[in-house]
Amino acid sequence: MSWSVATTTVTATQSGQKTIPLKAEQASALKEIDEHNDRFHWTYTEEPHRSRRSAIIKAHPEVLKLCGPEPLTIPLVLAVVSLQIYCAYALRNTPFLSWQVALTAYIIGATANQNLFLAIHEISHNLAFKSPLANRLFAVVANLPIGIPYSASFRPYHLTHHKSLGVDGLDTDLPTAMEAWFLDSVAGKAFFATFQILFYALRPMMVYQLPLTAIHAFNIAAQVAFDYAIVHFVGGKALGYFILSSFLAGSLHPCAGHFIAEHYVFGQNSTSQNPSPAPSVVKGAPTPVETYSYYGVLNVLTYNVGLHNEHHDFPAIPWTRLWKLNAIANEFYCDLPCHHSWVAVIWQFIMDKEVGLYCRVKRKEGGRKVGGGDAKAHAQPLEMTR
Repeated sequence: MSWSVATTTVTATQSGQKTIPLKAEQASALKEIDEHNDRFHWTYTEEPHRSRRSAIIKAHPEVLKLCGPEPLTIPLVLAVVSLQIYCAYALRNTPFLSWQVALTAYIIGATANQNLFLAIHEISHNLAFKSPLANRLFAVVANLPIGIPYSASFRPYHLTHHKSLGVDGLDTDLPTAMEAWFLDSVAGKAFFATFQILFYALRPMMVYQLPLTAIHAFNIAAQVAFDYAIVHFVGGKALGYFILSSFLAGSLHPCAGHFIAEHYVFGQNSTSQNPSPAPSVVKGAPTPVETYSYYGVLNVLTYNVGLHNEHHDFPAIPWTRLWKLNAIANEFYCDLPCHHSWVAVIWQFIMDKEVGLYCRVKRKEGGRKVGGGDAKAHAQPLEMTR
C-alpha cells in the first residue's frame, strides 16, 4: 500500500480500487497500526510442529500407539456438567450480587467452565469417542453450563489454528494489528486480560465467517432449550451464574493464563526458574519459538493443555497420554523454553512494557482453512493486505 501525504489529507491507493481520501488523523492512526504490524515476529518458515513430529516419529515410532480416544473424558465431562448444575441450583435463592455467588462463580464455576472449554478442545480432536458424530454431539453436552452455544464453531476455527499456525488471516488465535495498536499500554493489556474471553469469542467471526451447518443449528437449539429449562425450573439467576462463570473463566483467573502462555513470545519463556530478559523485536532476527508448554499443577484441572508443544506436535494424542509422549521423546522437549506459572504469565503480560499483543509469530502464507468450504492453501501477496 502506498501513501501520499498532503497538508490536511492523505490518499491511499490500492491496485484495482478507487482512490480514497483520508483525514490526516486517520492516516496517522493507520501508520501506527502498520508499525505495530511490523512489530510482530514475521517469518517465512513453516510452523515447527510438522517437522518435529516427523523427527519424533522417526526416533520413537512407538509414540503413534499413544494416539486415539480417551474414554475417561466422558465421565469427567458429565461430572463437571453435573457439578455446575448443582451449584446453580444451590444458589437459586441467593442474591446474584452477593459474595456467595461471586466467590462460588470464581473458585468453582470459572474453574469448572474453563475445564469444560478444554474438554471441548479435546473433543474437537475426536478424542472422547471413536465416532466423529458422537464427539460433535458430546461437545454440545459439555457446552451446556457455559450458557452460550459455541462448541460447533470452535472446532473448525481451532483445527484451522493447528493447520495454519501463525498464518495471518487464518489463525484466529492471532491478535490483529488493530488490537496490538489500540491495547499497547498497561491499561490496554489489563483490559485484554480481563475480557480476553470476549476477544476469543468475537475475533474469529471478524476474521472470517463459517457457513451454518446442521451441527451449528443443533448446538444453538440444544443450548437455547437447556437455558430455557434452567430459567423455567431453577430461575434466571442460575443462567446468570453459568454466564458469569464463563466470563470469569476467561478473565483474571489462574487457569486463564494458558490463553496467553501458549503462543505469546516474551521473557517468561525460560527453561530455568530464572526468566531471561524480554527479547527485543529486531527485523531479520531469528524467529523465536512460537509454542510454549507449562508443566505445573494447574494441568490437573485443564486436561493437560499446558503441555502445548506436545499437543501441537501430536493433536491425536489425548490429554492422559501427553506426559507419556514427553517422557518417551524427552530429548525433543527438555531444552525448549517453557512457563512455570500461569499467574506469572498474566502478571508479566500486563506489567512488562516490552511485552504486548504484538509478541506473536506471524506468517503471510501457508496453511489451510478447516470447515470453511475452502481447503485450498492460503497465500497472501508479499505486501500486507488489509
